[in-house]
Amino acid sequence: MVGWAIAVHGGAGVDPTLPTERQELAKQLLTRCLNLGITALKSSVSAIDVVELVVRELETDPTFNSGRGSALTEKGTVEMEASIMDGSGRRCGAVSGLTTVKNPVSLARLVMDKSPHSYLGFSGAEDFAKQMGVEREENDYFVTEDNIGMLKIAQEANSIVFDYRIPTNGYESCGVEVENPIRMNGLPISVYAPETVGCVAVDSQGHCAAATSTGGLMNKRTGRIGDSPLIGAGTYACDVCGVSCTGEGEAIIRGTLAREVAAVMEYKGLGLQEAVDFVIKERLDEGQAGLIAVSKTGEVACGYNCVGMFRGCATEDGFMEVAIWE
Repeated sequence: MVGWAIAVHGGAGVDPTLPTERQELAKQLLTRCLNLGITALKSSVSAIDVVELVVRELETDPTFNSGRGSALTEKGTVEMEASIMDGSGRRCGAVSGLTTVKNPVSLARLVMDKSPHSYLGFSGAEDFAKQMGVEREENDYFVTEDNIGMLKIAQEANSIVFDYRIPTNGYESCGVEVENPIRMNGLPISVYAPETVGCVAVDSQGHCAAATSTGGLMNKRTGRIGDSPLIGAGTYACDVCGVSCTGEGEAIIRGTLAREVAAVMEYKGLGLQEAVDFVIKERLDEGQAGLIAVSKTGEVACGYNCVGMFRGCATEDGFMEVAIWE
């Protein structure tokens, strides 16, 4: 028997000018989701059920960029993606290009549990959702006024905008035009901030699980797939640890970030926090990202190389923290 642990995130790369009221709103949601997971773990709910439960809650609330409140494509629509992985047997499921599924993480779970496949996308994923009878909504359900405003800003700036949470007024001071823009996949972009939610958990049996969900990038090309549904990049769980990533998707994909945490624990013998620190420092090149992780022994860790990360974590011994900055 080991102690349970849980961590949740709402994106990395928080804009430092984000209004205080939005910061508090985010913290309240993270706290609510963390307590939801804690209650489930205390009731001996399995890690895989806990991460699905928590990410569903995040998808249903429009505060972060997943499910309702997802970032918009260049055409003003949503294309959501998610993945889930059970460390016991390394079973996994992933989906991309969803336009009507209320909770993408649960469809990913169904791909894992009810299909012979690991990954379904676009029309095939939508057809599977209909077959499984999951709850669906019209695309307008997922579109918020904030994101309509941010899409307009992104299109006017001719940019992919990561931070759909930057206020739509006064955006000229929030980094939409900067002298040295961050580069994504070698190309300059203008703004970098939260764009994914995720949860990792280890239950009292030492079983780890991870889940990640996102609407992607504001003003992204239709058909773009990020790291969140890619097993080993945005999400990974095995019998050693569970990891969920957030940030610059292309850099996370190149670095196979989530799998790297497990790999350096397995092959270099690093502890969880050591592994997280090593991967953030050595595997992102010039990319910016963050991640949360738990180990089979009940440890919890997080790391990021950007301004901040919306995050919360708790362990069976009573530790609990919800934070954005250092």
